[in-house]
Amino acid sequence: MQDHDQYRLFLHLAETLSFTRTAADCHVSPATLSRTVQRLEAVTGHHLLDRGPHGVSLTTHGRAFRQYAAEALDLWARYRSDGTAVDEVDGHLRVFASVTACHTLLPELLTPLRAAHPRVTVSLRTGDAAAALALLDQGEADLAVAALPARIPATVLARQITQTPLVLVQTGSPPAHQEFTAAEEPFVLPRQGLVRAAADQWFRDLGIHPHIAAETDGHEALLTLVALGYGTGIIPELVLQHSGLHARLRQVAISSAPDHLTIAVCIRRADIHRPLVAAAWAATQPDTADRLPQR
Repeated sequence: MQDHDQYRLFLHLAETLSFTRTAADCHVSPATLSRTVQRLEAVTGHHLLDRGPHGVSLTTHGRAFRQYAAEALDLWARYRSDGTAVDEVDGHLRVFASVTACHTLLPELLTPLRAAHPRVTVSLRTGDAAAALALLDQGEADLAVAALPARIPATVLARQITQTPLVLVQTGSPPAHQEFTAAEEPFVLPRQGLVRAAADQWFRDLGIHPHIAAETDGHEALLTLVALGYGTGIIPELVLQHSGLHARLRQVAISSAPDHLTIAVCIRRADIHRPLVAAAWAATQPDTADRLPQR
């Protein structure tokens, strides 16, 4: 449909803010791209882009239209995915998720896609959960399962699938008649990411400067150091419950805990025009998320 093609071009341009790059990526001439923007501006009655000496930028109306166009294409993708036409979607979907997400969330999340589009193949990359959104933004993944920051980047479409509290975890038996005192405990923490940010905020709320015994690049490594007795870890409960070290560890009972994490499936907003990504996005509907583990 012509309108959808124009929306896809505009969304790509809103992402790159470069007429040259969008024209090349979308296989249209710069003149065709300029005419597309002019038509959209004529239809909306507003300037959508500012072209200044320092480059291209979205106007206020341009930002509003970007959201409208993305939602319109999303609705169209959902309509197409609900149709009875012969499936024509194929290709290779690159997915990034942590090991825990692979074990607990992805089977249910991707089952509808597998059933609806059997010709789609999936490559699965695992790694540190803190890297998920960055890899998505860099174009190294088409879909990622990621913990959401307080402010979601404008370039990302995200759909919540579950939440998990952050818990404190130790090894060994709890000491008799002794309360946990954060100011006196050594901690094992992630080196970066949302869990580290939440832990740092929790320490600030408590008014303490923690003794950080070790830092790690992943949750699994963190639990290993905790099991070895290096200190108290701060970890998503979802990770703890599905860790092979779960039996060797215990949660610490505290009156005030760090904040929870919201876990979502994410794609780049500019990719919603791609049939493969649109099909994957449409397959991750709320009714699918309702079947996922809630902690």
